[in-house]
Amino acid sequence: MDDVQRYLPLSPQQFQILLALSDGDRHGYGIILEIAERTSGSVRLGTGTLYTALAGLVDRALIVEPRHRPAGDERRRYYRLTTLGRAVLEGETARLDALVKQARRKGVTALGPAWSRPK
Repeated sequence: MDDVQRYLPLSPQQFQILLALSDGDRHGYGIILEIAERTSGSVRLGTGTLYTALAGLVDRALIVEPRHRPAGDERRRYYRLTTLGRAVLEGETARLDALVKQARRKGVTALGPAWSRPK
């Protein structure tokens, strides 16, 4: 398998897209909805940003378009995380985790994600 490190770091958009695909195939709008729901609306991807990022992830073989689409939904383009894509997602998660651990060792505490803080 390709060296995962050469794909890192991921952009925040790439990370969110791969994470959205980690539990199953989704079409573009489904990816947008999953990210917005998971982040309580604090991360919103526009369609232009999404499809540019998807094309780059396909080019890098981190995601693919499955040949078969759900019956009755043939018009939508679905995307699937590849084995390499999952390994890269896991590598990025480990990289981010290491950064957070370094910050905590320095006494930096988290306020929590912006979407979880009271307004």
